[in-house]
Amino acid sequence: MYEAYMDYQVSRHRIAIASGGELHLTRFRPTHPRGLPVLCWHGAIESGRIFHSRSGKGLAPWLAQQGRDVMVIDQRGRGSALPRPARGVSFSQRDVIVEEITAALARCCQLGGVTRCHVMAHSWGGVLIAAHLARVPGSRDRIASQVYFGTKRRVRVQNPSKWLYIDVIWKGLAPAVRRLCGYLPARRLRWGSDDEYAASHAHSVAWVRDTAWRDPEDGFDYAEALAQTGLPPTLHLAGSRDRALGHPRDVARFIDECGPHRHALSLLGRTSGLTRDYGHLDMLTHPHAATEVYPQALAWCQAHDDTAPERESSARSRSETGKRQGPNDKTPSR
Repeated sequence: MYEAYMDYQVSRHRIAIASGGELHLTRFRPTHPRGLPVLCWHGAIESGRIFHSRSGKGLAPWLAQQGRDVMVIDQRGRGSALPRPARGVSFSQRDVIVEEITAALARCCQLGGVTRCHVMAHSWGGVLIAAHLARVPGSRDRIASQVYFGTKRRVRVQNPSKWLYIDVIWKGLAPAVRRLCGYLPARRLRWGSDDEYAASHAHSVAWVRDTAWRDPEDGFDYAEALAQTGLPPTLHLAGSRDRALGHPRDVARFIDECGPHRHALSLLGRTSGLTRDYGHLDMLTHPHAATEVYPQALAWCQAHDDTAPERESSARSRSETGKRQGPNDKTPSR
């Protein structure tokens, strides 16, 4: 299925997964492509719609208008991808990390006719991408750079928003509802735009806690693996008004967990010269994001279109003595 716009064409693709189900890929293909393609990965209880609205707004259409070939993924059970979460139908985070991200990267490069791409991830999506790179280090050769929007793993800040959204809802009420229903009906409860598989939610609850970053199924130590390999060059964006779901201090802690890598941490708010203080969702959905946030993500990709893996390795080695050294670094105080 194709839809034609002035600057780009939209097509939709399905990616079958060997263990069952499928991913859904929405491609925004520009008329005159420039630079490497961009793969977009959503977070928990949401779909790829966080990157594009039904009215044609959002990060993905904007990037396509700038000449980027953009591919937005719906994980299994989200958006247009099947099967829907239900009792007895469940996939885990490990399934996403090992199977889904591997398949998506391969299809993105195949469709784009390239060997490498950029990755942009919102919230928990960045945790899953980082975990994939820890577990499948060969995927580093496919990723030129990354942009993480409000990505954190552990939530250590203490404030009323954290107590409500993390302690009461995500770690308290949500597990009870999940056990009752056999999955997390986040849409019906208005906790999110999409429902969540039972195993996936259970694993995310375990990781949000202030504990070691290990796989609940086989004990794989993601933090230990990343301490050796790090990430590709990554821009970490944090909303200054994000009080719980991606607090700047928790985003900074996640940078530490990801091992040595070339990176920058940009605080999205008035103190950085922007017109508003951004939160967890509106860093991607607010109209001003198109002039204040999206250009930062594009500039990061442009700076790393030609970065070879061997040069990234040298950059990681140089950064080990100062992990937050990087262009436009705006690390919040702790």
